[in-house]
Amino acid sequence: MSDDDIRQDDAEDAVPRWYAIQCKGGESFRAAEHLGNQGYEIFHPVLEVQKKRRGKLEWVSEPLFPYYLFIRLDRLVSNWRPIRSTRGVLKLVTFGGGMPVPVGDALVATLRQHAQRDQDDTGHVYFRAGEAVEITEGPFKDLQAIFSSHKGEERAIVLLNMLHQQQRLEMPVTQLRRRD
Repeated sequence: MSDDDIRQDDAEDAVPRWYAIQCKGGESFRAAEHLGNQGYEIFHPVLEVQKKRRGKLEWVSEPLFPYYLFIRLDRLVSNWRPIRSTRGVLKLVTFGGGMPVPVGDALVATLRQHAQRDQDDTGHVYFRAGEAVEITEGPFKDLQAIFSSHKGEERAIVLLNMLHQQQRLEMPVTQLRRRD
């Protein structure tokens, strides 16, 4: 192995890469918080979903990958030791019992892009009563309506102004998006 090969390996080890962390059951939010408090760069993709609790629908954040999150580290400078003892962390994901294997930057970039798009996106599967929506498909495409209620998980009731009256219309929730 030549000096150039050693320098090349050192240069690659100094480049921060994303790694997967397996969290203890239901503790990915705790792990993300504690790792973030220690100064680590964390990516913990979450979804905003509506769940029924005590008879009421509530918005809650759920991990996109239950039990997992991503951490950005380099092999030379980053302090890897505190990670295992951080509350909520089970272990860094390894294959064959060896060193942790980096997750492709392109994969994490794509996940981050989708997470950002979901935050910015005006379309969302769940809506709140009274919210202004636009119909995106079907015979009423591009018309504005008011979301009234959910009818199961896949259908919605909207109020559409037709002939100077609000008409109740049932349609797939996927044909709706929030108005800008």
